[in-house]
Amino acid sequence: MAAHASVPARGTRARTQRPSLRAWAVPVTLGIVLGWYATSIVRGGGVLTGTQLALGLVSGAVLAVLCFGLGRIQNSLPRELRAVAYGALFGGSIGFLYSLSGKSVLSASVLGLLTGAGMLLAAYYYFYTRED
Repeated sequence: MAAHASVPARGTRARTQRPSLRAWAVPVTLGIVLGWYATSIVRGGGVLTGTQLALGLVSGAVLAVLCFGLGRIQNSLPRELRAVAYGALFGGSIGFLYSLSGKSVLSASVLGLLTGAGMLLAAYYYFYTRED
């Protein structure tokens, strides 16, 4: 017997389902690692202050939100744009961490651009070899 047109077939899920554990666990873990590392760079072996802790929390939260957002929209992007997004996120994070060490803005920008370009190439290769 055929079902009514408005009744979903058995075993199908609604389009508005909650994100899986991996969808939010990976961005949160990356945010914690970046926040901890940013705090330890700024602290420099001294006593942890409130502003250093706030820097770590805010930078980790920003990275986690950006990673979560990229993870949610990555399937709707073409492979080239997806690779650019991953490269920009990785290069910006590395450049930010390097700038916290007291180096010049130019050297942090160059390192961010180089590592971002490396991630762009790696991500493009990964997406190109695994898509139809």
